[in-house]
Amino acid sequence: MPVDKPLRSDARRNRDALVTAARDVFEARGLDAPLKEIAARAGVAIGTLYNRFPTRDDLIAAAVEDRIEAGGRIAEEALAIDDPWDSFVYLVEKVCELQASDRLLSELAVRAAPSTAIANAQEYGHGIMRRIITRAQQSGALRADWVLEDIAFITWSHTRILEATATIAPEAWRRHLALTLDGLRATAAHPLPVPPITEDQLMQSLRGQPEDSRS
Repeated sequence: MPVDKPLRSDARRNRDALVTAARDVFEARGLDAPLKEIAARAGVAIGTLYNRFPTRDDLIAAAVEDRIEAGGRIAEEALAIDDPWDSFVYLVEKVCELQASDRLLSELAVRAAPSTAIANAQEYGHGIMRRIITRAQQSGALRADWVLEDIAFITWSHTRILEATATIAPEAWRRHLALTLDGLRATAAHPLPVPPITEDQLMQSLRGQPEDSRS
């Protein structure tokens, strides 16, 4: 199996500068910000950017790698909590807190994973989340008809709430989340009008985001 050669020191500096610049620009202007602006902020030519990151998704993946790892750690921390409901609430609250503090993650929540490595890391976290959900349902705390794919409705709505209130009432999302969590308790459950979306439908929704652009 071939092993990637270590980057030369100048190539490493360029890559690090591009990743840092990408995080700054994406956080300020969103994941569809012009790549030319990122190259300029990093102090390199646009051709250098494309040499290191052939597509926008490659650059996004490098910029959010540490954030995805943080999400995995949150899932592991939640699983370690003994009380099934507290474990579930911790998971959802911490994911929302991470989104609230990081525009990159907030935008990534409504897009398909930008790379196989990120998708694999997300799948690892999803595996733990399924265990947390199952445990909470088996304990009788979480409504039995809730599925992992339903968490998309929380993260999607959370993203829009953050956009609307971030500079006006930055903690408003916590009220919405508390109301949502109360509605997820088994004791509050009523029959739902339609079945949950499937994993394939969720992926189709995420892929509906703008295609890669070389602008």
